[in-house]
Amino acid sequence: MKEIKNISRSRAQESSAAIERLYITMRHLFNRGFYKPMGISGETLRESLLSLRPEIYGSIAEEKVELNGLLYVIERLPVGIEECRFINLTSDEGYSKSHFQPIVPPKRRRNCYRIDDEQMNVEITRGRSDIYDILTHLTFIFIESHKIKNRVLLDDIDVEVTRDWEKLEEIVKQNKKLTQIEKERAISHAANVLGRSFSEVLDVYASFGTTDKPDRFLHIIYWLGKLAIEEIINNNKRTITFSPILRERLGHHIHGEIWANNIKETLKANNLLERPIHIISANMHSVMNSIFATTVLQPKYKDKTDFFIYEELSKSGADDVRNKVSAFALKHGMISLPDQSGTNIDVQIFDTAKIDWEKSSFPKAKIGKESPVLIVMDYAFGEQAFETIDELLKPYKEGKQKTFLNVESVSIMGKAGILEGGKGDIMIPSAHINEGTADNYPFENELTKEMFEGNAIPVYSGPMVTVLGTSLQNKDLLRFFHESTWEVIGLEMEGAYYQKAIQSASKIRKSIPPNVKVRYAYYASDNPLETGSTLASGGLGTTGVKPTYLITVKILEQIFNVK
Repeated sequence: MKEIKNISRSRAQESSAAIERLYITMRHLFNRGFYKPMGISGETLRESLLSLRPEIYGSIAEEKVELNGLLYVIERLPVGIEECRFINLTSDEGYSKSHFQPIVPPKRRRNCYRIDDEQMNVEITRGRSDIYDILTHLTFIFIESHKIKNRVLLDDIDVEVTRDWEKLEEIVKQNKKLTQIEKERAISHAANVLGRSFSEVLDVYASFGTTDKPDRFLHIIYWLGKLAIEEIINNNKRTITFSPILRERLGHHIHGEIWANNIKETLKANNLLERPIHIISANMHSVMNSIFATTVLQPKYKDKTDFFIYEELSKSGADDVRNKVSAFALKHGMISLPDQSGTNIDVQIFDTAKIDWEKSSFPKAKIGKESPVLIVMDYAFGEQAFETIDELLKPYKEGKQKTFLNVESVSIMGKAGILEGGKGDIMIPSAHINEGTADNYPFENELTKEMFEGNAIPVYSGPMVTVLGTSLQNKDLLRFFHESTWEVIGLEMEGAYYQKAIQSASKIRKSIPPNVKVRYAYYASDNPLETGSTLASGGLGTTGVKPTYLITVKILEQIFNVK
């Protein structure tokens, strides 16, 4: 018998185990109802994150404070959370009817409420993925806050701190707009506190600022450090709690069911329930603009290409032209359904019978006797994709009567990380693999790589991995997925959940036709295998406009039978 010696795990295996520990721990803490992130109860979470060392969190495992990762996280958390010792995750429990003003993070659609000086409530209405997302972000900023504490607290008995910290505290407490020289002095002190160079801090300083608070960076660093110091000196541990109603509701599709019923009732009210239906997951502008924008804006942009017009519409400050297209669409078959269910997923319904095809971008559309209905839904978040599509594909119930939806196709256009290529490239998946399980979902994609070639955008085709969180990926794990026989081309958060819902509805529950067509296409928001190209390195800008509209147009050409 051959002796087995020196069994060691690869970094990819260690990372996979760390992700598994993270999710098991987060579920355990959720069931427990509360925990202290920097106490014993949060230790496994911290250790797993430090073992994983995700690309998006940069230098999390080093002594110096990670600046790009901090910016990425702060943009996804409510303003003021760095000041709060108590963070309460709740369901939609009626705070919208109170005097509390909702705080919505710039890069995550979730309502948050500052209850008092010490407490922030965060509404979780988009399922478990939302909880995983916020807990990993909070764990990261608390780890970073203790790095600040370690650099500035010289003696925890006599509470002796560095001069840099005293000066930073003095500047923050003045609470006034700084002159250039005052700002540079503050950056100098902050750089020493963070273990970073003056130029590194200067590079990110403005990105943290807002119109009201241009010097917010200093405020964030001070409060993160202050609460970390108080945890050591006064044993005032920061605490995260999960409300009883959130724990009771989670996983029961409460918000998804309300959302889906609103859509079906709107279809019923407009006599659209029994027409052929095409569901498209995209943003709230690309389908509308792809159908109507060129016709509406041609007088303004004579002799300009469609993609030039789409870029103009995507620019900040283009509200006038956007409103013009929207007003035209509303008169020609579009119904707008802003979300009121708590899912944060807006919807547009297009009755193609009301579209004047000669005044559209698809004059050769062949839609048959029964004009199809398009249901365009905004992006779901992680597991929420299953909750929403699963509910939407169920029959409409009115008393004892059931009306089955004639869903002819489901099309998903999304953003994803790419493992070969760069920002703005296109990925056409042939299967979705669910990270952390052996679940995999092969499918016949109606979109093919060949359809997108010749547009000066690189196109890749192959399996894609549906990850449990984009902020939990590191190079070792992604390299394994890419270079092993999985041959994964990219990573995203919703694909496997969409396909699971579509397969169960069409193949098992028989609530939609078994021959439903599926279309998946993604454009690359980042390449986490390239240093400096992760999501923390910044947005796509106008790079994403052409692939977004190219994918949208190809989906619509198939629905409208345009060859």
